[in-house]
Amino acid sequence: MSVFFQLAVTIVLAVGVCAGAVAYFRAVRTPRPPVGVFNGSDIFMMMGFVLALPYVYLALPGAVLPVVLALVFAGGLSVGYQPVIGNGRLRWALIAVLIASVLLSHLAFGETAPPYWVANSAVVALIVVSATNLNVQGGMRLKNVAWFLLALAAYDAFFAWVVPLTQQLSDAVQGYPYAPAAGLRIGEDLGAVVGMGDLLAYALFTTTAYKAYGKPGLRTGIALVALFGAVAPVATLHVLAAATGHAPALIPAQVFFGPAAFLGYRHLRRRGPERRMADVPFRGTRRGAAPQAPAGRGAAAEPVG
Repeated sequence: MSVFFQLAVTIVLAVGVCAGAVAYFRAVRTPRPPVGVFNGSDIFMMMGFVLALPYVYLALPGAVLPVVLALVFAGGLSVGYQPVIGNGRLRWALIAVLIASVLLSHLAFGETAPPYWVANSAVVALIVVSATNLNVQGGMRLKNVAWFLLALAAYDAFFAWVVPLTQQLSDAVQGYPYAPAAGLRIGEDLGAVVGMGDLLAYALFTTTAYKAYGKPGLRTGIALVALFGAVAPVATLHVLAAATGHAPALIPAQVFFGPAAFLGYRHLRRRGPERRMADVPFRGTRRGAAPQAPAGRGAAAEPVG
């Protein structure tokens, strides 16, 4: 029963967040920061941030950690949804309701109760959708994402199996609200949790694949997310448990998804150069501008975003 529960929850979360990120991408245009385009040095900076963040969390006193996470969640929501809700007071009021719902459900029902996980997962999913679009619409290309995910797979494997930093971070947030993860728990027996970093990786790849190659990219992204982001980690966990008699403490999903995403990028690039943002059909409305007619589908020889 638990394997089907974990598969269902993981697939719904992974694919659902990707669909939400692509829907946002199709309907909303975020302001593009004047920082140029992504390149190799940006990937090193992102990996440096990924490497440093767990140490920052672990260095915080236990009671401070949920406060910091709540502020990070609130800031992420404000930046990501400013193009959607331009009224600052209304936007912050809605953010306060979302953040408070997580805390109140945790206090009222506990960390293993479905109401808490539904509230926390909704906030995490909204943050992932906005963070994905800030990066993708800001100039990140599929090539950047593919190399980043390949490096992330090596990082996750090392810090899961050689230096147990990932497990330490998981233990550090236990018992507190604002877990950096989405999922669903029903009592002590049924549970499925997907890390916010994993969801961001899935959404980044799927959205950049759609931006770069349209519907073929979207289909490739969704298929890889479902098979290697959801099915492969859950299935491996249960196969190892059946073979050894005990379940592994941690199976990093990026070990499966990172290499698969890189191969997916190599497959898609045969279609030609990636599309720029200007080449992507846009059916929404930019804030303060009239609706824009869809741009052409031809890819530029030197894509810039």
